[in-house]
Amino acid sequence: MNTGFEKRLIVAWLVLSAMTVTQLAVGSLDGRAAFEPNAAITVSAIVIALVKVRIIFREFMDVRHAPLWLCRLTDLWVGFAGVCLLGCYFAGRAFSTG
Repeated sequence: MNTGFEKRLIVAWLVLSAMTVTQLAVGSLDGRAAFEPNAAITVSAIVIALVKVRIIFREFMDVRHAPLWLCRLTDLWVGFAGVCLLGCYFAGRAFSTG
């Protein structure tokens, strides 16, 4: 296997692992009850998850070497998923407090 390829995958794996640890740390910073909603923590968790999905698409699913239209389509999917997740979260908050 190409050593440049291996190094890139190891770096991607380390970045994903660091993001997972960061996500866990952000979730425990609040100190409130475990099931009490917090918009900042929820939004940061969704954003971190979406960045991780994009890294996985690019590095581990070889979209990096795919045609440009497929790269853009996967980016569009990540953006659409983010809008849907955040929209559902904030709509749910608005309806539950109203």
